[in-house]
Amino acid sequence: MRRLSRQSQILLLSAGLWPCEMAQGLAQTATPPTPGAAIALPTVEVVATSPLPGGGENADNIPAMVQTVPAEDFARTNSPSVTDTLQQQVPGAVAIDVNGNDFAQNLRYRGFVASPIQGTPQGLAVYQNGIRLNEAFGDTVNWDLISPQSIYRADIFTNNPAFGLNALGGAVSLQMKNGFLWQGLTTQIMGGSYGRVSGLFEYGKQVDDYGLYITADATHDDGWRFFSPSSIYRVYGDLGYRTPGNELHLIASGANSNVGIIGATPILLVDSDYRSVYTSPQFSLNQAASLAFTGKFDINPDWTIQSNFYLRLFKQTHVDGNDASIQDCGLPGPPTGQLCDTNNGSFIINQQGQIVPSTGSANPFPYGVIDRTFVHGNTVGTLLQATDTGKILDHDNYLNFGGSVDRSWLSYSATATLGVIQPNFVIVNGGIPGGGEIIQDQSLTDIIATYITGTATYYGLFALDTFNIAPGLDFSAGARLNVAEITTQDASGTAPQLNAVNTFTRLNPVVGLTFKISPSVTAYTGYSEANRAPTPLELNCSSPTRPCILASTLISDPPLEQVVSHTIEAGFRGNQAIPAGGTIGWKAGYYRTESTSDIIQLASIVLGTGFFTNVPETLHQGFEAQANLSIGALSGYINYAYVDATYQFNGLLSSPFNPFADANGNIIVRPGDHIPGIPRQQFKVGGDYAFTPEFKAGFDVLVVGSQYYVGDDSNQNPQLPLYWVANLHASYQITNNVQVFGLINNLFNNHYLVYGTFFDQTTDGQFAGNPVNFVSNPRTVTPAQPIAIYGGVKVTF
Repeated sequence: MRRLSRQSQILLLSAGLWPCEMAQGLAQTATPPTPGAAIALPTVEVVATSPLPGGGENADNIPAMVQTVPAEDFARTNSPSVTDTLQQQVPGAVAIDVNGNDFAQNLRYRGFVASPIQGTPQGLAVYQNGIRLNEAFGDTVNWDLISPQSIYRADIFTNNPAFGLNALGGAVSLQMKNGFLWQGLTTQIMGGSYGRVSGLFEYGKQVDDYGLYITADATHDDGWRFFSPSSIYRVYGDLGYRTPGNELHLIASGANSNVGIIGATPILLVDSDYRSVYTSPQFSLNQAASLAFTGKFDINPDWTIQSNFYLRLFKQTHVDGNDASIQDCGLPGPPTGQLCDTNNGSFIINQQGQIVPSTGSANPFPYGVIDRTFVHGNTVGTLLQATDTGKILDHDNYLNFGGSVDRSWLSYSATATLGVIQPNFVIVNGGIPGGGEIIQDQSLTDIIATYITGTATYYGLFALDTFNIAPGLDFSAGARLNVAEITTQDASGTAPQLNAVNTFTRLNPVVGLTFKISPSVTAYTGYSEANRAPTPLELNCSSPTRPCILASTLISDPPLEQVVSHTIEAGFRGNQAIPAGGTIGWKAGYYRTESTSDIIQLASIVLGTGFFTNVPETLHQGFEAQANLSIGALSGYINYAYVDATYQFNGLLSSPFNPFADANGNIIVRPGDHIPGIPRQQFKVGGDYAFTPEFKAGFDVLVVGSQYYVGDDSNQNPQLPLYWVANLHASYQITNNVQVFGLINNLFNNHYLVYGTFFDQTTDGQFAGNPVNFVSNPRTVTPAQPIAIYGGVKVTF
């Protein structure tokens, strides 16, 4: 493991010492207030520094960057996607539309990702009311299952291992509404471009000691690209009971989504028609339900106990049509007229072990496969924590400690059925020998049917303490112990190599200082470590000689190591009243995260497959700055982030479709090469203005810098260019209860690309009925949605 650089150590040490010296000086020169004079008390923002929301610590005492996105920000643009709002409001956060569907985006923060795509190495932890939302099988986060309307606040934490596994780059903690936090009745309908129609219902009420909150929403969108419709249905409910010092909640939620997944498309097809899709059908069907019981109990004025217990069910069916490396064997002697895997020369067989016959020369269409994966997870978990705010030696102190257990029972299957690709790139199973049958290659190395079961059990113990050394100077320290036990078993009875037991253990420390330079300015610095264990998917798909159809096939593999991150942060934040009667809040900070044994996803020479591997070290470092203004009828924000994510080793990585790959399909990576798919710069600005008490309008502008194509880890190809997009929204209050609103996304109808990678140029790029020969350029891209206009009516009581 590479230790922190000398410069990093000096930065951390100096940032930690100067507040002590400054505090001593200020203590000697401070002027006492004039007797009888009014003292303006600053607003204190309180945040929960562990997964369970409610209560918490003064945000100014946290030695790291903390971002809070309130319910008002989720409501201002009426977006059905959580990631849209986080992208707007959080510097360093960007929503990448890898799937070609804005309901299922990747959220990147500081280059780390929380993604709904199986096979994406996940570097962010996500919680909802203290319940871990990273699904156990692949640590995925299905943002489409979360209703933005039901969020009371979202806190984005960095430099805090208390959030457990996957918090390499940080954690997103969602506190949901309840009947004590939100009261009223809202109904809304909205519709517009590309056949989108949506509706929502929200109700909250408190009666004496009881609180009830219910929300339900539904959205359908035909999709702006071919074959990409989506439908989402979500419901969330909270029944609460509160007496002085005690609070209980019974929480239930459910969601069902069918999201059209497009993925990257050959760039020459996109050039010929911006709506193009390569190989369909492609969609994900997600279903989730959860039931949770939470409690908060004040034992005395200093001690509070919080707990939760939950049951969560999750099912995902993913259908993915793909080109296939399957052709007529063309052997000189018997057997003839059979199908072979062109990568390894082995026969294609059905489930009975029989060789599948070919269609012969009469079939003008290339072969394809429809890959189907099924993931089912049942999870139960509990978290218990205690908080003590009592003083130590007459100094303020905040102690938070607890433990958690999460256990998931998993089942997984992956199959490929044979078909042919039609001129519109839709794969159909009928009309050919073996069409619609589950197939494998006879060597069981490329195309494999897989059936497994397993468990994933995560244990955690954590403690965090913040001690007030002197007025304005606070010292924080703590740690979290993570233990992950992962088992997998072959459910087919034919693949015992899938049977495995893996255990990963890590103690992650945190230490930091905050110093209040003035009543409105605070400095902070801190150091922490975090880890993530390889997922069951990654553990069973790490062999380059037996790759997986990612999110599809699992095999036996060499073991992967857990990822460990080492982060330092330093920065300033403040909140200043301005003469006109408003306020300006601002934050600026530097961070540096060195990760050892980082897990990355690599492409294989086998078409449409890949595998996972550890790399020695990666580095994520950067700078973030943010300002928020509120003055009368005007509110606005502006933020900037620089993200420098690089490899820090010499070695070979597999990228067979990269134009600069060698004969073995490898590229050379050197220290300083940028990690693909991570934009280096982001700039965001937006605001709202109430022109009259009834009419309000606002805008958002997003600028995202260039990024390398995924698979170009050696940085030898041209980059995806910088892009920018502007959105408008407005509302008019017709009566006290009725509002009409509208929004325009991509106001200037910019055509730009948000994601890119490479594909196999040896595929058959021109066949019956299709005039576009798209294989002369290996780049595949995801284009952004063109201009979209929506309008709606909201009724509130």
